[in-house]
Amino acid sequence: MVIHFDSPNMHVATLFRRGIMVHVLVVEERDAVAESMIRGLRRQGGYDADQVSTGSEALETYPKADLVLLSLELPDIDGLEVCRSIRAVSDVPIIAIAGRDTELDRVLALQAGSDDCVTKTCGSREIMARIEAVMRRAYRPTRASDTISLCPLQIDRRSREVLLRGEKINVTAKEFDLLCLLATNPQTVVSRKELMATIWDNTWTDSSRTIDTHVSSLRGKLGASTWILTVRGVGYRMGHDCPNAIAAG
Repeated sequence: MVIHFDSPNMHVATLFRRGIMVHVLVVEERDAVAESMIRGLRRQGGYDADQVSTGSEALETYPKADLVLLSLELPDIDGLEVCRSIRAVSDVPIIAIAGRDTELDRVLALQAGSDDCVTKTCGSREIMARIEAVMRRAYRPTRASDTISLCPLQIDRRSREVLLRGEKINVTAKEFDLLCLLATNPQTVVSRKELMATIWDNTWTDSSRTIDTHVSSLRGKLGASTWILTVRGVGYRMGHDCPNAIAAG
């Protein structure tokens, strides 16, 4: 199942659906290389990741993925052709992985339809950052609704006001951005890394104290800790009585 987001600040790279993690498909012939990438995706990014080793398998399984990491060196089908075939029928984000760090390889990958291109020597932190950047672009909607309603909580993006049972709640700019990000997809878990990247524009800073302080402050202002739930080892999500957020234009 492929996920979709309504917030212009959200991307799949580190977001989680309730009980289902964002799925990355690694298309790589060499098992050792693929296993190393999958370990990094799971440990550093919190992603769910699986491997297929051929182009044929990639063409069969990509519909189940939220992002494809596609090696251009495959045993059965040229990686560029796999990329073109997927792009012809799907908008799923694709990051090509080239064996050589040459301008020609990058150009060919982009022309084939990939959203980005890295080399196999690329560090894991750079790959995570590129995944996040691609996801942020890929799942950006054309228009964000002005109001989010999680009865009895209402968040107005235009005026940047928060109302609880009709009464205005005074929040700081960062608190508003944090609450808005969580409330846009209330059943989605947002990782700490994503919160830092989106709200504070900082992916690598130790985020625990900064995020926890803002979450604690928001819980106090909203009158209950159950408004924002902690998902241990991952991040936060909204907790509320309504099953879904209602966005009004």
